[in-house]
Amino acid sequence: MSVEHAAPGRLMEFMETNELNWDALYAHQAPRIYNYFRFRLGSDCDVEELTARTFEHAWRSRSRYRRDLAGFSTWLFSIAQNVGTDHLRARREHLPIDAALDVRAEGTPDQDAERRSDLARLASLCGMLPERERELVALKYGAVINNRLIAKLTGLSESNVGTILHRVVQTLRERW
Repeated sequence: MSVEHAAPGRLMEFMETNELNWDALYAHQAPRIYNYFRFRLGSDCDVEELTARTFEHAWRSRSRYRRDLAGFSTWLFSIAQNVGTDHLRARREHLPIDAALDVRAEGTPDQDAERRSDLARLASLCGMLPERERELVALKYGAVINNRLIAKLTGLSESNVGTILHRVVQTLRERW
C-alpha cells in the first residue's frame, strides 16, 4: 500500500528528494495521535509527551519506513501503540478515558456541568470494558481512524473490528 492510499490530499506532498513532507504529515497526523493518547491514557502532560515521543521515534526511524509494506498512518499508529504500551508498563497505572473529563465544553455552566457528568459516566462505563474493547474505542473515537486501519493495527479482521465496536456501542447504550 502506498502512502497516497493511506492518507490522501495535502499529506501526500513529496519533496524533490522523494522524502515525505514531514511538516504536512505532522500537521495532519498530530491531532489524531494526540486524541488517540487522550482517549487511551488521560493526563494532558502524558498525552503531549507521548505524542512528541511518537513523532520523534518516527523521525528517527524514517529510513526504515517502507511504503510497500504499510501506509504511513498504519506505520505511525503502530509506533504510537508501542509508545503507549511502553508508557503504561513503566507507569503501571491505567487511566482509560478520564482525560475526556478535562475537555472544555462551550456554553453555559449548566451545559458544562452536564457535559462533565456525561463524560464521567462514559469514562466509568468504558472503564468496565475489557482492554481490547477500550483500545478499539480509543482508536475509533479518539484517533478517528477507520476500521481498516484499526484492523491492521490490532491484527483483527476489518469486519471483526466493526462487529466488536458495534457491540461495544450497544453495550454502552444499554448501560447508559
